[in-house]
Amino acid sequence: MASPSRRLQTKPVITCLKSVLLIYTFIFWITGVILLTVGIWGKVGLDVYFSLLNENATNVPYVLIGTGAVIILLGTFGCFATCRASTWMLKLYAMFLSIIFLVELIAAIVGLVFRHEIKNSFQQGYLQALQQYNSTGDPRSQAVDTIQRTLQCCGVNSYNDWGQAPYYKTHGIPQSCCRVPGNCTEADMKDMVKAGGKVFKQGCISLVTTVMESRMGVVAGISFGIACFQLVGMFLACCLSRYITNNQYEMV
Repeated sequence: MASPSRRLQTKPVITCLKSVLLIYTFIFWITGVILLTVGIWGKVGLDVYFSLLNENATNVPYVLIGTGAVIILLGTFGCFATCRASTWMLKLYAMFLSIIFLVELIAAIVGLVFRHEIKNSFQQGYLQALQQYNSTGDPRSQAVDTIQRTLQCCGVNSYNDWGQAPYYKTHGIPQSCCRVPGNCTEADMKDMVKAGGKVFKQGCISLVTTVMESRMGVVAGISFGIACFQLVGMFLACCLSRYITNNQYEMV
């Protein structure tokens, strides 16, 4: 049995660690809300761009949304484990933190790596969308129209790209390329010379690359920051569990 003075030294440390871990867990819970928000923002804000990219890219927002939801639940569990001062619950909390750490780290790395693959992937997807473009409400066609209206661009590298699309032969360049809505007739859009003075001349590839890289950079940066923050939680949970265990041995 340990001396009373030894036990008196251990208890303040446990109390201090519990207080710090509770504060950390609350902040951790807030980061879950932030990550969930970033994932939803990435899905909603970039959905039109993701629709023209490969399927691996579209999974990134879902990973962030799922991870954020798990962090919120895990933060609640961590608060309960800390208040109960349960060693096995604290160890389980640390284990869950390590798993979430790995998931977020992978998501951040995927986001950073994907930034450099955006241009080629989007260019291929956009060219394919141009070849399959129609005005009947196809999702990829709607994505093309939305991008061209929002970013005020036309085609991949320029409006001339539409000249190779089957849609151009029957309808001309889409109205979403028109600089002034309602000012472009079908006859104008079927003539590249006339259309050149009425449509956006800049291609969409450079603009989309800039938007996607900047927003994916934000997503990856936040994911990486939150992942590193969880190392602190793992350390605190393990330390508290160890001190509680030592204190129990000292009382025997």
